[in-house]
Amino acid sequence: MNRLVLLALQIGVGLVGLGIWHVLTVYPVLGETRQIQFFFSTPGAVLARAWAELLTPEIWGHLWITLQETVLAFVFGAAGGIAFGFLFARNALLAAVFDPYIKAANALPRVVLAPIFALWFGLGIWSKVALGFTLVFFIVFFNVYQGVREVSPVVLNNARMLGMSERGLLRHVYWPSALTWMFSSLHTAVGFALVGAVVGEYLGSSAGLGYKIHEAESVFDVTGVFAGMLILTVFVIVIDTLVTLIENRLLVWRPQAGNQG
Repeated sequence: MNRLVLLALQIGVGLVGLGIWHVLTVYPVLGETRQIQFFFSTPGAVLARAWAELLTPEIWGHLWITLQETVLAFVFGAAGGIAFGFLFARNALLAAVFDPYIKAANALPRVVLAPIFALWFGLGIWSKVALGFTLVFFIVFFNVYQGVREVSPVVLNNARMLGMSERGLLRHVYWPSALTWMFSSLHTAVGFALVGAVVGEYLGSSAGLGYKIHEAESVFDVTGVFAGMLILTVFVIVIDTLVTLIENRLLVWRPQAGNQG
């Protein structure tokens, strides 16, 4: 499909959603408009508030805090996931011994961990980084682990017959096999790093987008809540677009759908 046509369809879906929201909140379709707007505000008011927020330096300070937390959580979580994914995939005994502990740690609700991290690391950025780390690490770990284990035994046997060392296998066989899996997980992990940062800010912080949303919610400012969510959505789309550009650049050799002979 043509990229411009796809973009037009995506924008059209958004406009339809805004139109439905406008009709249901401005006109007495579901009941008295004042009561409906108390719970849902209106798209016009939300857009106006979001634009006003973006024109103030305060919101950019909150965005910068959230961006720092997201980047740190992503870098630490991805590095740990890649390292331990390779280590466990290459050591069957180690993977078998720690398998129940990894699954148990991954099953822990992250919201439960947030107050513990706040107690350990305080209400600064590091408690949010720790929460984001727990989300990113397991996503990357399981994908890298599976990518390394998916290496064809035939390829491995042939490489060993040709005298390739373990270092050579890691560089020329295991690493290329895990690369696509790894980038797939990193693409998802960025969003989870942001989720961890915002949730941590929401539960306990003095700055950040999550803090701004919680602040508006605490005074029943529905317009402020939706405006914060709108700014957060735009923030996520920008970050996701940047990650997609980097991914496409680094995986330029990857065959595209429909271009395979």
